[in-house]
Amino acid sequence: MAEVEVLLGDITRVECDAMVNAANARLHRGGGVDGAIHRAAGPGLQAELEAKYPEGCPPGSAVLTDGHLLPRRYVVHAVGPVWRAGGSAEPERLASAYRTAPELAAGAGSRVVAVPLISTGVYGYPLLEAARIAVAAAVAAPPPVERVILVAFHRQAHSAVRRALTG
Repeated sequence: MAEVEVLLGDITRVECDAMVNAANARLHRGGGVDGAIHRAAGPGLQAELEAKYPEGCPPGSAVLTDGHLLPRRYVVHAVGPVWRAGGSAEPERLASAYRTAPELAAGAGSRVVAVPLISTGVYGYPLLEAARIAVAAAVAAPPPVERVILVAFHRQAHSAVRRALTG
C-alpha cells in the first residue's frame, strides 16, 4: 500500500521519479496541467509522443515518455474522460486512467509518483468524485511505488482531495 500525500501547487516542481500528465486523447499539447508539463519538458516531449503514439491514447488509458527537460525520469500521460453526467462510463474510465498511470510508473521502477486531478479542468469532472477515484487508485499503487503525491493546482481541488482522504 502506497503512502498518499496531498500537495497544493505546480506539479512540474514536485520532487518525484515520475509525474502524471492529464493528457488529451490525441496526446497533443493542450492547456492546464498538460500545457504546464509540455512547457517545462520542452519540445522533445511532443516529438516523442508523436513518434511513439501517432494514434493517440483512448480515455481510460495512459502512455509513458521520458521526462526530457523536466528533472524527472518519466512522464505518464493519462487520458481521462469528458464528464457527461456519469452516463457514459466516465467513472470506470477515470478509475482506469488513475490505475494505469502508477502501473506504468511502477513498471519503469518509479518509487515516488506525482498525480494531478485528471479530467477536472475543461473536461468538467466533479472535483470530489474525481478526488475519491484518485485517492483509491493512489492507495493501491503497485510496488515499487512507495508514495503518491496528489497535486492540486488550486485550493478548491486541494480541499476536495483532503476530503476524499479523510472520508
